[in-house]
Amino acid sequence: MPTPVESAHLILKLFELRREPVLREARQWFLGEFNPATFEELAAVAGGERSASFRMVLGYWDMAASLVTFGAIDAAMFRAANTEMVATFAKVEPFLEDIRRVSGIPEFLEHVEGVIRAMPGSAERLALLRTQLRAAGQRRTTPEEPN
Repeated sequence: MPTPVESAHLILKLFELRREPVLREARQWFLGEFNPATFEELAAVAGGERSASFRMVLGYWDMAASLVTFGAIDAAMFRAANTEMVATFAKVEPFLEDIRRVSGIPEFLEHVEGVIRAMPGSAERLALLRTQLRAAGQRRTTPEEPN
């Protein structure tokens, strides 16, 4: 079991990695603009011009979560410091089985899934986040009516 200080150092290192400009832009796109309603929409994005961003964001979070599943970072501390991962997972979770089946990668996002599913109330939180993120995405794409 890592000490709190060891966990803190690794979490801070992960935060530094998140600040890399290309990853930062990809994360911003993923949370702000990527809002698939169907697996077909997700697949089109994953295979399109934003494929690198899609893979970068999900790959980063699965790598980070693997530090928890392998015991290098305390799980509770990690979850407290990385709530963005939950929102990221909420966007792909409804399509996870299809992604795994079509990609032929049954372990796709297994570390993220394990860390999140270990949270009390994770299913309810994911559902709420999905609703909130879709609503926010619709507000960004729907022009406001003049007063």
